[in-house]
Amino acid sequence: MERRENQTPQGQIARVLVEFLEVAITSVVFLKGVYPSGAFERRRYMNVVVQRACHPQLRYYIHATVAGLLPFIQKGLVERVAVIFFNADDIPLEKFVFKLAMNLSYGSSVEEVDLQFSLRSFMSKLSISESLTKKLPHEAGTSKEADLWISTDTKQWQQPPLITPIKSMSSEPLCLQLYLEHPCLSESLL
Repeated sequence: MERRENQTPQGQIARVLVEFLEVAITSVVFLKGVYPSGAFERRRYMNVVVQRACHPQLRYYIHATVAGLLPFIQKGLVERVAVIFFNADDIPLEKFVFKLAMNLSYGSSVEEVDLQFSLRSFMSKLSISESLTKKLPHEAGTSKEADLWISTDTKQWQQPPLITPIKSMSSEPLCLQLYLEHPCLSESLL
């Protein structure tokens, strides 16, 4: 593994961003109540209280999925990371979208403390955004956890979604937005 001191600015940014995304996605899963609250424990990340998955398989799944993005983020190939919640019929109900843009030509070293300070506000805002989300229908049924890619080509998403911004930052060399997407109201009544 490359030493932090020898990393390019893009490598530094990507590493901090992937670590942040892992914590943020775990927070989203906790916020939505997909698992019982006892499946999580309180921890500190960037001086903010966050939730960490206790179950090793859940923690590993989130970690491995997000860590797999690292080389693509370093190359500027990732524009959005979405956490999508489905109903029992595999119809997407809600999307948490992290939209990112990284300046690949940024040549200066990145102060990790400054970047973390900017990202910390996302964690604070995310922890109080439960009122913006819809309640998930908790139906008994098994999902195929092994399926990483699920088609989202459904009628309710053919119209532009309703977007609720949660937080954004623009700080050279990284721009990041977090927002919710819900299907268009007229379509969701069909």
